[in-house]
Amino acid sequence: MLARRLLTLILLLITLPASAGQGAIAAPDRYGAETGAAILAQGGNAVDAAVATAFTLAVTYPEAGNLGGGGFMTLWFEGHPYFLDYRETAPALAHRDLYLDEQGEVIPDLSLVGSKAVGVPGSVMGMWEAHQRFGQLPWAQLLAPAIQLAEQGFVPGEALYQIKQDGLSHFGERTNFARYFGSMEADKPFRQLQLAATLKRIATQGPDDFYQGTTAELLVEQMGHSGGLISLEDLVNYRAKWRQPIQFPWQGFTLVTAPPPSSGGIALAQLLALKAERLKDFAGLSANEAQYVHLVAEIEKRVFADRAEYLGDPDFHPVPVERLLDPQYLAKRAQEVKPNSLSPTLSVQPGLESHQTTHYSVVDAWGNAVSNTTTLNLEFGSGVVVEGAGFLLNNEMDDFSAKPGVPNAFGVVGGDANAIAPGKRMLSSMSPSLLVKDKTVELVIGTPGGSTIFTSVFQVISNLYDLGMTPEQAVALPRFHHQLWPANEIRQEPYGSLAPEDQKQLERMGYKLVVQDWDLGDVQVLQRQENGWQGAADPRGRGTVILVETEFNE
Repeated sequence: MLARRLLTLILLLITLPASAGQGAIAAPDRYGAETGAAILAQGGNAVDAAVATAFTLAVTYPEAGNLGGGGFMTLWFEGHPYFLDYRETAPALAHRDLYLDEQGEVIPDLSLVGSKAVGVPGSVMGMWEAHQRFGQLPWAQLLAPAIQLAEQGFVPGEALYQIKQDGLSHFGERTNFARYFGSMEADKPFRQLQLAATLKRIATQGPDDFYQGTTAELLVEQMGHSGGLISLEDLVNYRAKWRQPIQFPWQGFTLVTAPPPSSGGIALAQLLALKAERLKDFAGLSANEAQYVHLVAEIEKRVFADRAEYLGDPDFHPVPVERLLDPQYLAKRAQEVKPNSLSPTLSVQPGLESHQTTHYSVVDAWGNAVSNTTTLNLEFGSGVVVEGAGFLLNNEMDDFSAKPGVPNAFGVVGGDANAIAPGKRMLSSMSPSLLVKDKTVELVIGTPGGSTIFTSVFQVISNLYDLGMTPEQAVALPRFHHQLWPANEIRQEPYGSLAPEDQKQLERMGYKLVVQDWDLGDVQVLQRQENGWQGAADPRGRGTVILVETEFNE
């Protein structure tokens, strides 16, 4: 690394807006943000901070932070882009018709609740791989904050308490969720001693414990008595993968984002490119006015049509990335947009010829950056806690296409490219992204939200660079979403809706407007300004921005 050691460290805990500093983190809760900032202040780099934050969120953000899930990490390190895929995989016993009954129909909730919904977790291996390649501080030092919070407890607060109550109602007696989280109260320290013991083993043994040691044995035992599919062999065989990130030119920047098995990076690049092709149609329009929403919906229809047909795990299915991002193809798709009427849903075909996730963004004093999105899929994943180890398991198997043409929990349909197969990674919408200009990171951004992830990131980037908003304004503006199916449906969020007159105009055009029961994302963004970094933690969540001002010798 460039620095010998830090001479002066000033930790600034800042409520929004943040406006200066050489290192920064925007995280979904204050515990994660404080951990990441403390690691930066101790001389750690962005990867060290990201790893430590991940383990802290496994304690304090249990609805999405995890040991038993997976995710994607987009990095900029010493002037180069990288991408780490630590997505979950299907167990060896999984098969194409795993969630179908004898009549070939999807069995309700089988891919969502209980142990059959669980994919082989990747988070521990992902953090280890990132640290081994780029970390600066000792591994055990990065887990120490999480261990302390698990042993001594953290105060959940009202927001997490209410989410936990929803989890109790949802899982009921179908899983052991209540046994572990039923005692959580909003204003009293919540201790997780089994989880602390697991974190201690990982701190001393690394991923060996999780994938072939004591924790692995506990996980497999849990599968045995709750009907799951994961074997010790599945765990031993799991690998995180370094992949080439998508790099896409846009408005003088390079978008660095997630490649397959994420659909998010391709979709985000397509959204930005299609809007740029139709920029004249957007001239003079304000964000979220009826005509603006219509044009975005027209673009999104085509992006989701391509997603359903072409995208899946590239190790199992050829994904035509270059063709989907070819400028001539994108120009052709942009020409299909109807500026003054709705394209019939059935007419929008693939164009080539032939709730709960979390995100945080980190930058350090040396110009490195990490955009990391990690997930259990829905809130608290499958609802299954590994007994004796104290951590929740994902329900990522629902992200496969249980049956072509049948929507998953997010209402998204898929095809053969995303069919279930042993060892396969399920398609994702996670879009941890960077904007880079002249070898310098200018923006670090990402969000949870299932199929709404890349449309949320797209709207915030558009707000920042097309409409000139500040990060706080760009993140706080109400968002909307359209994904081809259900036909002509525009989703709004409880956080905030479109103006009544714009809703009426859209309804007159033929759209159906619905307010879904969860907000559209929890964006964590850092944007470079002339005087340092400016951050925004989404007001929809309980996140925090912390800046760390650092002086160091070259």
